This record gives sequence, structure tokens and C-alpha cells, in this order.
Amino acid sequence: MTGATRQELAPAARTAPLHSRFDGAGLHLRNRIVMAPMTRAMSPGGIPGPDVAAYYARRAAGGVGLIVTEGTVVDHPTSSSRDDIPRFHGDALAGWQAVAEAVHAEGAAIIPQLWHVGWDPLHWGRDADGPPRPAPSSPSGIDPDSGNRVPPMTLADIGDVIAAFAGAARSARRIGFDGIELHAAHGYLIDQFLWKTTNRRTDRYGGPAIRDRARFAADVVTACREATGPDFPVVVRLSQWKVGHYQARLADDPAELAELLEPLAEAGADVFHCSQRRFWRPEFAGSRLNLAGWAKKLTGRPAITVGSVGLADSDFLGYLEGKGAATADVDEVCARLAAGEFDLVAVGRALIADPDWPRRIRSGHPTRPFDAAMLHALH
Repeated sequence: MTGATRQELAPAARTAPLHSRFDGAGLHLRNRIVMAPMTRAMSPGGIPGPDVAAYYARRAAGGVGLIVTEGTVVDHPTSSSRDDIPRFHGDALAGWQAVAEAVHAEGAAIIPQLWHVGWDPLHWGRDADGPPRPAPSSPSGIDPDSGNRVPPMTLADIGDVIAAFAGAARSARRIGFDGIELHAAHGYLIDQFLWKTTNRRTDRYGGPAIRDRARFAADVVTACREATGPDFPVVVRLSQWKVGHYQARLADDPAELAELLEPLAEAGADVFHCSQRRFWRPEFAGSRLNLAGWAKKLTGRPAITVGSVGLADSDFLGYLEGKGAATADVDEVCARLAAGEFDLVAVGRALIADPDWPRRIRSGHPTRPFDAAMLHALH
């Protein structure tokens, strides 16, 4: 169907692929729209309160099919150094159970994103008026920005972190979530094992091949699968780019990407959530497939695409970079979804701006544009 013809259709028909049901990988969703995980850092003491529950419930009421929570840190001493980042252990679990119940009451599914930041310059360092913070966890103790080093993780450290992820996954099932997502993207701990710049290990968790460096991620998936059983969805979020390293790449071609994805699929990953800065950009030369498209093609697993979806008036990080308008187009993501390139579409800042975004695009009503000031409050 040509673009001109699509424009002649009623909004509900044009966006029908987004609003079709999804039943697969243990997920049963009323539509293909996913709320992307976005750190809000508004959980004092690491505990999500009623305002957090209301924030997610509003997006569920607005028509989202699946919510992936902001990153929630696992029970490990160096998983995060910020008190306002929500935890997914201990007394924070009661708050998360309330979040899940509020979202379910509005008809959406919800999974927590489980996170360990590793060596993250935004989280680690020295407080202005306090002592140095504990040395962060890192596969090889290398800060990719400064080159500074700390002792690399021992095998015992690695075992503790894997156990922490498994414990969080078990808790997610116990308190009523619909699955989990493992944050293995954007330069955080699991991704630090995948990236050759930060993983120089020579033991079983490192090596020159990406399949070797994927062992830690695969072991986390295996442990979470064993902790939750065979029917509890495990989503893995991956990216090529890292925070502050936007040109970084884990895989330079489809063969290398297969070397990364196959161990994770074999370990029990059900869905791959593939983060790009702009969803419409091809991942490799010679094909228009984006990263999610390649993940689906190479593994046969369902894939979630994400990257500037629904932003008609701002570019990814445009409020920081001062760049111009985006060319992302809901019609394009719908056409590619209908063609089977990927299965689900994650929407980020457009849903911060407008909790009713799914209903508005279906009806053709204008959506509220995103503004960076919206990041400073839950609404």
C-alpha cells in the first residue's frame, strides 16, 4: 500500500497493526504497544509509592498493551548508588505489587526491568560532601570514559550478581508481574560483559568472540528461567550503542549478531527488545531490517522495536543535543509491523507526554508533544 493511500484511510485502519492482539512467548496483550522503560528516579529510599503506581496506571488506562517499568535494581551492594532509583527487593516489593495491581486493573500487562548499573559514571563517584562510594562492579574494572581501573569482578562476585537477578525474577512472579525484562543494553553491567571495550577477561566470561562474552548474559537468563519456570516470559533488552558512546557496536554484521543472540535464546530468552536511537534506520548494509528485525530473523523469537516512535517534533535526546525535527512516522512503524519485521513497538517519551497516546492515534486526535520539562515530575 502506498503512503498516499494509507493517508486516505481512517486513523483506526491506518494504525490497526499497532492495535491488534499479541499472543506469544507467554504474553497475552490487547495490542502491540509497549511502554518503554524510562528511568524516572522518583522513588525515595528506593521504594515506589502511590504516585508511581498512579503514573503507570494512567498509561494502562490510556491503552498501552504492555508496560516495562523503569529500571529496578537487584539486591546487590553495587547495583546502584542512587537512593531514588527503585529497588526490586526487600520492602520495595510491596510498592511494586501495588503498581502491578493498579496496571492490571486497567487491562494492561506489566513486567519489571531488572537492572545492575555496573560501572556507570552517572551513578558512581564521590559525593561533593562525602567519602568515595564503593568500587563499582565491572567485568574487567575498566571505565570506558576515563580508562580508570578498579579490581575486576571475581567469579564469586559474578555468582552473587547472577543470584541477585534470579532472586528478583522469582519475586516478580510471586507478586503478580507478567514476566521480566533483563537490562542488557546501554553500557550497564550485562552489556559491559558483551562489549569488548569493557570486557578483557580471559576466563569463561570473556574472550575474543562475542559468543564468549555473552556467557554472563546467558547465565543470568538461565538462572532467571530456573527461578521462575518455563512459562514465565523473559525479555532481554539489547543495544549496540552505549550511554556516551553512541557509535559503539557489539556486532558489525548479522553473523556476529547471531553469535550474541543464539546463546541467549538457548538459555531461555523469549523476546528480544532491541534499542535503537531511531527505529527506521537499517542495522546492517544491504538490508532495510532494523535491529529488532534482525533479532527476529536470526532467532525466530518475537522482537520489540524502539527508537523515537511517535515523536513528530523532537529527535532522540534532541533536548540535550539541540538537533532538529525527527522523521519518525507512525505510519512507517505500522507498515513494518504489519510486514512482520518485528512484533511489538515500544513508545517512550511520547507516552511521558501523553498517557492517552494509544487512544489518540487510533482516533486521530492530536497527541500532546513531548517537552523536556515533563521529565521532572510524574504525571
